[in-house]
Amino acid sequence: MKRVPFKGSAVAIVTPMHEDFSINYDKLGELIDWQIEQGTNCIVICGTTGESSVMTDEEHVECIRFAVEKAAGRVPVMAGCGSNDTGYAIWLSKEAKAAGADSLLHVTPYYNKTSQKGLVAHFYAIADATDLPIVLYNVPSRTGLNIQPQTYAELCKHPNIVATKEANNDIAALCKTVSLCGDDLIIYSGNDDQIVPILSMGGMGVISVLANIMPKETHQLTQTFFDGDVTGAAKMQANIMGIVSALFCDVNPVPVKQALNLMGKNVGPCRLPLVEMSDAGLAQLTGELKKWNLI
Repeated sequence: MKRVPFKGSAVAIVTPMHEDFSINYDKLGELIDWQIEQGTNCIVICGTTGESSVMTDEEHVECIRFAVEKAAGRVPVMAGCGSNDTGYAIWLSKEAKAAGADSLLHVTPYYNKTSQKGLVAHFYAIADATDLPIVLYNVPSRTGLNIQPQTYAELCKHPNIVATKEANNDIAALCKTVSLCGDDLIIYSGNDDQIVPILSMGGMGVISVLANIMPKETHQLTQTFFDGDVTGAAKMQANIMGIVSALFCDVNPVPVKQALNLMGKNVGPCRLPLVEMSDAGLAQLTGELKKWNLI
């Protein structure tokens, strides 16, 4: 078995902003404390939900450093370091290690999409440049590039490539990946609507958007499954489908930030090009939050 970055529920945490769009570190610290108090097993900083794509290099590294300092060893911190520039991804990975990150999250290259052979070269170059455990991130709906099972079989041969955050919505492909990689690749769900299905294939947890607003419930879902109550976990999965749908009725992280603001967490706006959600989306989101007594 490879090194395990975490087991259970990891929050793909939002990055709070002031009204002038500067990062609100005080609020970020409050969120990290609340997440840990509610049972979250890992903080994933500077991911897609954290708006890393609109951060400066200085902000990106400072957010990682801040999260590590605030978590203070209570839970591990995974740092988003993915890029479509291999050299930049290597630089950021080294900066994340210097800032104290416990593991790294690396999305596939996007826009200048590479081949499956190129994926192996890209991720091996990164893995050769660090000794931190690397979690791959496969989200073809955003990147236009899908890691094939046979490619996973090559990638997992590297000792530092330990896991994947799988969000390709293809359970059949996941089954093939599991059959090819076995214990050499840890699987995390990258979709809140597929936590239990992926756990049932041997998955070790979820990197969750939902956990931003329902950290306790997301942790409990994974723990219920690990405790052997598969039926109970399946019922919990079914129950959250409405709120999960509402969190993705607009471009992530627009709805989840809006939800946190409605809950009084005051995480501020998203940076451009993301804008406020539509009235219809807001109505859907508000309705689901009320069902869960979150507002």
